[in-house]
Amino acid sequence: MGEIRKAGVIGTGMMGSEIALCFAMAGIDVVMKDISMDVAKTGMERARKALTRLVKKGRFDGEDVEKTVSLMQPTDDYDAFSDTDFVVEAVAEDIQTKKMAFAELDRVCKPTTIFSTNTSSHRVTALATAVSDERREKFLGTHFFSPVSIMRLVEVIPGLETAEETVEVGIKTCQAIGKTPIRVKDVAGFAVNRLLHAMMIEAERCVEEGVATAEDIDKGCKLGLGHPVGPFQLMDLVTNELILDIQEILHDVYGPRFMPRPILRQKVDAKHSGRKTGRGWFDYRDKK
Repeated sequence: MGEIRKAGVIGTGMMGSEIALCFAMAGIDVVMKDISMDVAKTGMERARKALTRLVKKGRFDGEDVEKTVSLMQPTDDYDAFSDTDFVVEAVAEDIQTKKMAFAELDRVCKPTTIFSTNTSSHRVTALATAVSDERREKFLGTHFFSPVSIMRLVEVIPGLETAEETVEVGIKTCQAIGKTPIRVKDVAGFAVNRLLHAMMIEAERCVEEGVATAEDIDKGCKLGLGHPVGPFQLMDLVTNELILDIQEILHDVYGPRFMPRPILRQKVDAKHSGRKTGRGWFDYRDKK
């Protein structure tokens, strides 16, 4: 387990595309796969736009944009991962979908390749059962935070069979791409999401009770707590469907304290996903 020369990312949505971008920004070749080449190319374009925003904000050298983009290779073929050293899975937050992806990766990747999952709620140990017994010591969790190109934190989560050497490589890899890793126990929701969703549920309860509007709660969290975004703005960014999925998982494991609020279910039922659909807790239709 030496230097990471080539990385791979499975899933090129909002999270996966920016995880791939972080590897490229660190000068590491990265292959990024999705269900079709068109979807993978869309993910690559999403990464390019994120990079452009970083340049405008003075967080990245504009002269390095094309060189960085050239390090990202879109694909729809698992065989493109055969020579990768470190692979991050960032597909839908569904345990079977994730397991199928890892089973395919296990088939094509070299024995030394480290697998990591960006799951935000599932246990790493459970996902590791999708790969061979020999691979499980090279399997861990690396939970990134959105927007990945800006947020520095990564939760590094060893599973039951993860080798300590794998954890060390995971930590060093996160540091190499400009992130600050923290080591977290393999429990549902890990550490940060348990804190975050407890706050989100209470924020939703405040809206239900008429304590304050979603807009004013967001202002309170930003101006009073120093948060970069408020809970409702964040829910709209990551989609309310994903928020509900995570809270249902947490509720199953931890009980009533993580029971999703009726107002969130209503948003999901109405297809008010957030920014991607133009409506969520806020209306974005005039901003598209």
